[in-house]
Amino acid sequence: MQTFFIAPTDFGVGLTSISLGLVRTLERAGLKVGFFKPIAQPHPGDTGPERSTELVARTHGIKPPTPLSLGHVERMLGDGQLDELLEEIINLYQQACVGKDVVVVEGMVPTRHASYAARVNLHLAKSLDAEVILVSAPENEVLSELSGRVELQAQLYGGPRDPKVLGVILNKVRTEESMLEFATRLREHSPLLRGDDFRLLGCIPWQADLNAPRTRDVADLLGAQVLNAGDYEQRRMNKIIICARTVANTVPLLKPGTLVVTPGDRDDIILAVSLAAINGVPLAGLLLTSDSKPDPRILELCRGALQAGLPILSVSTGSYDTANQLNQLNREIPVDDRERAEVITDFVASHLDADWLHRRCGTPRELRLSPAVFRYQLIQRAQQANKRIVLPEGAEPLTVQAAAICQARGIARCVLLAKPEEVHAVARAQGITLPEDLEILDPDLIRSRYIEPMVGLRKSKSLNAPMAEQQLEDPVVIGTMMLALDEVDGLVSGLVHSTANTIRPALQLIKTAPGSSLVSSVFFMLFPEQVLVYGDCVMNPHPSAAELAEIARQSADSAQAFGIVPRVAMIGYSSGSAASGEEVEKVREATLLAQKAGRELQIDGPLQYDAAANPDIARQLAPDSPVAGRATVFVFPDLNTGNTAHKAVQRSADCVSLGPMLQGLRKPVNDLPRGAQVDDIVHTIALTAIQANRAPA
Repeated sequence: MQTFFIAPTDFGVGLTSISLGLVRTLERAGLKVGFFKPIAQPHPGDTGPERSTELVARTHGIKPPTPLSLGHVERMLGDGQLDELLEEIINLYQQACVGKDVVVVEGMVPTRHASYAARVNLHLAKSLDAEVILVSAPENEVLSELSGRVELQAQLYGGPRDPKVLGVILNKVRTEESMLEFATRLREHSPLLRGDDFRLLGCIPWQADLNAPRTRDVADLLGAQVLNAGDYEQRRMNKIIICARTVANTVPLLKPGTLVVTPGDRDDIILAVSLAAINGVPLAGLLLTSDSKPDPRILELCRGALQAGLPILSVSTGSYDTANQLNQLNREIPVDDRERAEVITDFVASHLDADWLHRRCGTPRELRLSPAVFRYQLIQRAQQANKRIVLPEGAEPLTVQAAAICQARGIARCVLLAKPEEVHAVARAQGITLPEDLEILDPDLIRSRYIEPMVGLRKSKSLNAPMAEQQLEDPVVIGTMMLALDEVDGLVSGLVHSTANTIRPALQLIKTAPGSSLVSSVFFMLFPEQVLVYGDCVMNPHPSAAELAEIARQSADSAQAFGIVPRVAMIGYSSGSAASGEEVEKVREATLLAQKAGRELQIDGPLQYDAAANPDIARQLAPDSPVAGRATVFVFPDLNTGNTAHKAVQRSADCVSLGPMLQGLRKPVNDLPRGAQVDDIVHTIALTAIQANRAPA
């Protein structure tokens, strides 16, 4: 068992963020990672579970042991029961180790009230036989002082030449130079880091956006009265402005993520902020001070801004005191802020020495394709594919944001179908930076070039030029024609278009792939411990036995293509040969047909869902099945069953659904789920790029 003990060199180094990132980078190697925070250290105002433990649990799907309370630990230390305390901790540590390849243990943070933390950390690291990774956050100190502080802490654990003392991670590095340049300069000033005995394992730059609280968090921490909640669960405070100036001088400051602080009687500022919100600027909110409420007539004029989601808060303190309180807000990640925790996790992981850490841990006993690993590999493979993906809903704000992300990160070369001026207006209002190489095509300027080719593709259906021109008024049809003519590699739509609007042109112009007689779909179901595949939950209402067998083969191929070992369960209301009836006989026949078509395919059916998913029930209902209890691909007998099961699991289980991904088309076209957010669009673009990389010629 590999154990990494992360120990802070001081207070405020961001130990929780490092824990999140370290667990993620180890998971990406396919390792089964455990986490353990032995001793809880609640922050002022914390009333729920221990923060690090809960954030790791929610972000990574791990269930760490509950830490010992600080009061309990201090009583035992005060009574001279250090050995007994360590025994309790080792017992909890053993729980964290069950079924894991590596465990990350987070040490205590030294504070004014916990001056004994360094001594306890030393005993913990020795008792757990752990390898120590120090975590430090450079302040405005010269590099020689930073090096000296780190070396002093390393000496505490046996010195930098001790094989159990691995190195240091530097967090919150504030510098104008790149992290590589900073690391190089640090090594020049630090004899400690010049050899291989003690390594610089990560250099994480300071990024203010990572500390941006939700507007709701601001309201809670200030005890503010919420006059209009709006989107305060989603919007974040990146910047604060206190308005003591004229409207003309305030307007340039009204940027996305800004919290505007002003007395409640400043009608002019309130109206200016409302106009900005109506024009699409996602401000963090409006905070009214001095316990003064705006005139109801002014609020009536602002109704459009309120409906657009502008949060409005009110506090009794004056603007100056309110600003001081805002600057002193606790910037720790709230345990329920999954979005921020995920962003910080990935950001930290991207700046750690992943290759060295993976080598240190060795080869995992059994590769674990967790949701984090699946998403990571998805992005990596899409970047390698380097495909051109067309987005017909090119002026939608979420589409523009997703396209900018994909273009900047190299996930795909995106093509937005929209008028350029509309896209740039959306970008300005939303605070989106458009990459220079992001391609924007005006449908009105390119429509005519597809009329003749479309007539050629649909001549068997008696399509003429006027009819083609009319159909090409729909940007989805233009995008599909671009795909048909190999001008792009894939298409993603469905944010505002229906599934039928997205798929119908593909069925007419792209057609099915060689060897496929139908188009089906799969969802990737990201459970905490693994990723499963559900098919078909979108396309085929009443598949025959032969069609169901093809859906099974397509779904197994999709699973294999995305790194999931396919073990296919054909779902029915009965397991094995226990029951008869038209529906269960159809599933039984489909299973036999799929087996004949692919003899190496692990497939069994009919199986009830619980028998397919749960090993204990599988031993009772299908003891001889090669699939029961360990299925990774679930094929449902009809659309009613599949869609119902998918929705029920998605909403009631701790599961994120990715898809639908269409399969069986000659070239990839994918429909976005209803209510898709930016991450959904980014991941669907990545899925499409990977499909394009393996699409038949």
